[in-house]
Amino acid sequence: MKYLLLAGALLAANATAAITVRDDDGSLVTLQKPAQRVISMAPHVTELLFAAGGGDKVVGAVNYSDYPEAAKKIPRIGDNRDIDMERVIAMKPDLIVVWRHGSSERQIEQLRKLGIPLFHSEPKKLDNIADNLTAMGQLLGTEAVANAAAQDLRSKLASLRAQYGARPPVTVFYQVWDKPLYTLNGEHIVSDALKACGGVNIFADQKTTAPVVSIEAVLQADPEAVFATAEKDYGGVNLWRPYGMLKATRNSNLFTIDGNLLNRAGPRMIAGTAVLCEKLEEARKHRK
Repeated sequence: MKYLLLAGALLAANATAAITVRDDDGSLVTLQKPAQRVISMAPHVTELLFAAGGGDKVVGAVNYSDYPEAAKKIPRIGDNRDIDMERVIAMKPDLIVVWRHGSSERQIEQLRKLGIPLFHSEPKKLDNIADNLTAMGQLLGTEAVANAAAQDLRSKLASLRAQYGARPPVTVFYQVWDKPLYTLNGEHIVSDALKACGGVNIFADQKTTAPVVSIEAVLQADPEAVFATAEKDYGGVNLWRPYGMLKATRNSNLFTIDGNLLNRAGPRMIAGTAVLCEKLEEARKHRK
């Protein structure tokens, strides 16, 4: 009888055991039970929460949280510059998943004062996307779905690295915007995607994560390929067509890609990396 009582006590203890994970800021996040009401503070976070099996637990999200389709129906709490704190409080979240950026510190500090657990999501490497999935699965109580999704991403990424990682290197200029001319440094996750494909970021050594560079600096580095995204009111790779002396222009390696696949550190970034790899392989075939 005492063994049955002991087993029952152990089961009860496990049922109420706290959940603790470490976020991308290095902080420990503890919940007394799986989160049921979650607010997403970034589009990539929304994608991660859905992929982790917690889409039905997301009660609020920022603007541009438009994937998957069901995410479009989630009530908005503002954007990455300004959130409606009263609406956040009214939603009674038991977990808020945040993302740090230039204008977010004040908002995050306000959220922290509410006493609601915060999980900081900011994958710096492609592998960290799968890590985020498993952590969110723990916090949401959806480990089975999250772990399966994470394993699928890891498998696809391993295949890409095996196929392209050792291919002859291709120097790349990754253009975020043209007015001013923004790029990304080696610390950004896009550089990790390039590395997986055998690409080399020509501005990897810049200290700023998203530095402004000059046309002259790009011409001097003479990248073999240029990547830009297709956005409204954005010229993209057309900026480089008049520069016939640029190797990327001369070899027809001016590539346009879907920014949603590479500029968001969510599960779709592995698919974006696959496109990146295919384009870089195309650039290798254009060598003269």
